[in-house]
This record gives sequence, structure tokens and C-alpha cells, in this order.
Amino acid sequence: MRDSILTARLGIPAVALVTEAFWPQGDFVANSTGMPDIPRVKLPHPIAGSGEDNMSKVATDVAPKIIQLLAS
Repeated sequence: MRDSILTARLGIPAVALVTEAFWPQGDFVANSTGMPDIPRVKLPHPIAGSGEDNMSKVATDVAPKIIQLLAS
């Protein structure tokens, strides 16, 4: 979240990738930094260590969402 917020503040399009378990924390960080509308994509949790096949599936699923948010 913080990296995306800092990047967006520099005027560079950014999208935060946040797992389901950390989504509420992402809300808190976004609101507390004054950027409640920072673009975010929700990932399944856990994602780390879930294997290459799962990571590939998740990437395929979320890539269009990321592109759409960066283009808007």
C-alpha cells in the first residue's frame, strides 16, 4: 500500500496488490494517508508460497484488472 501511495503521489500511475487478509489494513493505510481512492486489486490469501501454477493463475486473473485501473 505505502509503495503504491508514494508512487501515485509522484504522479506515476500505481495499483496496490493486497491480499484478502490485509484488505482492512489497506483501508486503514489508504484513509490515514489521505488517499482513500488509491487503486487496489484484491488477491487471494495466502499468495506467497502457493506454487508457480497458482501464481500464474492469479496473475492471469488479475492482470486485466490492473491494466484497467492503470488506464483509467
